[in-house]
Parts: sequence; C-alpha cells; structure tokens
Amino acid sequence: MTVFKTFLKVLNKCKFSVILNTVILLIFAGANMTISDTQVSFEAEKPDILIVNQDVSIGITQNLTKYLEENCEIIDVKDNEDAINDALFYRDVNYVIYIPQNYRQDVLKGEKPEIQIKSTGDYQASYAEMLLARYVKVQNIYVEEMAKQAEKTVIDEKLENQVIEKINETISKETQVEMTSKLDTTGLEKATFYYNFANYTLLAGAILVICLILSSFHEERIRKRTIVSSMKYQKHNRILLLGNGLFALVLWLFYVLISFFVVGNVMFSIQGLIYIINSFVFTLCALTIAFLVGSIINNKNAMNGIVNVIALGSSFLCGAFVPVEWLPDTVLKIAHILPSYWYIQSNELIKTIEEFSLETLKPIMINMGVVLLFSIGFIIVANLIERKKRKIA
Repeated sequence: MTVFKTFLKVLNKCKFSVILNTVILLIFAGANMTISDTQVSFEAEKPDILIVNQDVSIGITQNLTKYLEENCEIIDVKDNEDAINDALFYRDVNYVIYIPQNYRQDVLKGEKPEIQIKSTGDYQASYAEMLLARYVKVQNIYVEEMAKQAEKTVIDEKLENQVIEKINETISKETQVEMTSKLDTTGLEKATFYYNFANYTLLAGAILVICLILSSFHEERIRKRTIVSSMKYQKHNRILLLGNGLFALVLWLFYVLISFFVVGNVMFSIQGLIYIINSFVFTLCALTIAFLVGSIINNKNAMNGIVNVIALGSSFLCGAFVPVEWLPDTVLKIAHILPSYWYIQSNELIKTIEEFSLETLKPIMINMGVVLLFSIGFIIVANLIERKKRKIA
C-alpha cells in the first residue's frame, strides 16, 4: 500500500504531460475532421480542348466535332502552332485534336485515318483522350459493319447518315453506377486517423509519465531502502506495474471518450468497438514498453529524448502520421519489428470490413496477438533487468 500511495503522489506531479499530449491529439485529430459529408460521389469535369479541323465540317467529321463540343469545353486559340504550344504550356488547353484533311472521305472508304493530338499529360487530357478513343472506336465498328451489310467498299451519303445515327445512339448510353458498399467511408477514415495518431499519444503519454514515476522509485536512496526491505522485487514490480496499469487504463479511457465526440457515429458501430479493443491491446503494450524503458533509464533529463526516439520514431515508420500506402516498402519491412506497425495495420483493416465473420476478423486478431506477444516479451526483459540491478546493488 505504501508503494501505491507513493505512486499516486508522483503521478499527480506528471498531470501536465498528460494534458499536453491530449491537446496535441485533439489539435491534429480536429484538423483532419473538417470533412463531414459521408456520401461518396463523382462528377466528371469537362476537359479544355482545342479542335483544329482541317477537313470539311459535314457528315462524319461534323458529328465528331459536335460530340467533342458536347463533352468538352472548347477553347479558342490563334491558328498557329506557337500560340497552341503556349496554351498547352500554361494549361489554358489540356488537349489539342487535329482532324486531318479528307478525314470524312477516308473513314467512309473504310480506312482509319490517324488523328494527331497534343496533350498536357494530366488527368483532364487523359479524360479527353478517352472520349476521343471511344468515339473513334464506335465509329470504325459501325462503318465496317454497314459496309459489309451493303456489300460496298465506300459508304454513300444515305448509309453515312445511318452510321451517324448508330454512333450517336451508342455513345449516348450512360452506365448507371450503384454504390454497393454501405460503409461510412468518411467516418471510418476519421476513426482510422484518430486511432492511428493515438499510437503517438498513448506511447508518449505512457513512456513519459511512467518513466518519470519509475525514475523516482529508482533514486538511489529509495532503491536501497526497497532492497533492504522484506518486500520481494517481484511483488514490488507487480505493484508498480498494476499502478502504472491503472494510469494507462485511465489514459486509454480518456482518449476513447474523446473519440466519441471527435469521430462521431462510427464509434457506436461494430467497427468502433473493434477500434476500441485494438487500442486497448496497444495500450497494454505501451505500458510494458514504458515499464521496460523505465527499468533501463533513470535519468529524468533524458526522458524527453527517449519519448521522441520511441514514440515519434515508431509513429513515422509505421504510418501513424503518414498514410501507410505512401510509405516505401523498405520502411514498412523495417516497421515489422515494432508493435506500432501491427496496431496500425489492424486499424487500416477495420475500415475495410463490411461483413463480420471469423475470416474477416482473423487478420486483426493475429495482429492483436502479435502486439500481446511484444508486451509479454517487454515484461520478461524488464524483470530480468530489475533482478540483475538488485544483484549488483
């Protein structure tokens, strides 16, 4: 009981560190929660194009230019190559289409005249290229089919009109896209970011506070008193571990409660429950890491440096600050040796689960198991270090 009372007194002096880490979490989490719309939608933006028509604007050629005008924004540029190149360079135009001379006649003969283009190479230019390729492909199919049916090598004006009707009928059809996923993707992204970032706050809070507490118990005067007392080091460590565990539990509960306000309705779902369980498992691991570090380091002035190395380092390497998909494969391979990697991987998996079954939850349970194994390993090492220190003393 004496050990526990002393623990609470020291903990009271460390409350500022807990408050500071909480403020950091709220600032960064709040900055990521600015998007509140939970609906996923897509609207194609018309690309800016220039049509240089070197053919007569009738029939097939006229229909091509009409199609492009309906689906793109037509930009007027002076009819010289320098002006066109300048427009492309300054992104006034995304895509330039050169319709060659005799384009209509060549198409009606069954030939496939090449349409020259210039492009900025951006996503709008790619969209314009897709539109053009779609039209030309449909056009060539109907010209070839109509010529076979009429048993002619050159399509006359009457058949040309039929080809144009077929082309327009086909390209006017739009595919209705139905979102089959019922996941609140925006809400889950928020929750994933929050709990990924909690990797830093849980580690930093646990290591800094617990190490400061342990360093107080490891002061030479107090340590010698403990050694000569009748209390066994296993019991002494167990009381400290339980006291630190109580602090870690309160810290975890505090951050979980904050998540209900910051993240929102997702936390009331099954995914939210798994986020909470996963964070609890990681909190146990953070506790054991702090206990191990506190057993090794007794210098209070070095604590901030230790926090930066462990909490910041693992957060950057494992994807707490930077999305996992942006990290190089080499970095992720190195991150496998850190418990933070397995914790964050579980968070990334949670946001993709639509149906809950043993199969979908198995990877998350394996990751949690790995984190628990890390925790057991840290405790064993901490006890070995404490036993060695007592023998030396």
